[in-house]
Amino acid sequence: MNAGPVTITALEGLPPTRPGDDIAEILRDALERAHLVPADQDIILVAQKIVSKAEGRFVNLDDVSPSKEAMELAKATGKEARQVEVILAESDDILRHKEGVIIAAHKLGLVLANAGIDRSNVEQETSGERVLLLPVDPDRSASEIKARLDRHFNANIGVIISDSVGRPWRLGTVGLAIGAAGVPSLMDLRGQRDLYGRPLEVAMTGFADGVSAAAELLMGEGAEGRPAVLVQGLQWDETNLPASALVRPKDEDLFR
Repeated sequence: MNAGPVTITALEGLPPTRPGDDIAEILRDALERAHLVPADQDIILVAQKIVSKAEGRFVNLDDVSPSKEAMELAKATGKEARQVEVILAESDDILRHKEGVIIAAHKLGLVLANAGIDRSNVEQETSGERVLLLPVDPDRSASEIKARLDRHFNANIGVIISDSVGRPWRLGTVGLAIGAAGVPSLMDLRGQRDLYGRPLEVAMTGFADGVSAAAELLMGEGAEGRPAVLVQGLQWDETNLPASALVRPKDEDLFR
């Protein structure tokens, strides 16, 4: 990757997102209001939450009937049984649980608290309580946004859909790429040389995760209202890969 000045600019004034909204159009309008013109290898970071909202990934808990398994897990964790049922429905496996915590392997392969299901910054209806799920296919969502922005700006733009996640052994959340298009999400550096000429044997860089973590500093977690940023100045020669390339295969995971 080429080194140089990198700028991260928050896109201000994005409207509240509702089912059916056109995320590419919303991003285009925000960029044009800010007089920003993306060029080749500029990257748009988009919060998962607005993509999920536009795709209508809401579940009203009043419509959920918890199973016996959900009720038992709810009792063990102190969580609401209907929410636990949604977690189970979105997961392939429950890896760990304790009071107040469920760590699940999502159907996408991601290992997340509560299978990425969230209530924060989710507008509620007049009846019942809604939760928000991850996009069905975040890489596809990123590809569709990229295609629209590329055509409009006549450029080869990268798009990353990011979510904030916790990490084993570390406090605090960071941005993580759950969907990507037009970027080398995973850079395989094996075979390249270090400063002293020794070949790198295991080095792989989670490029999309690194960009997501940096962008999270501007996007925030609460009421900031900045669900998208533009990253400029990064340059690479590596092959573009989707965010799914970052998921460690289960047979290589020593912690399951």
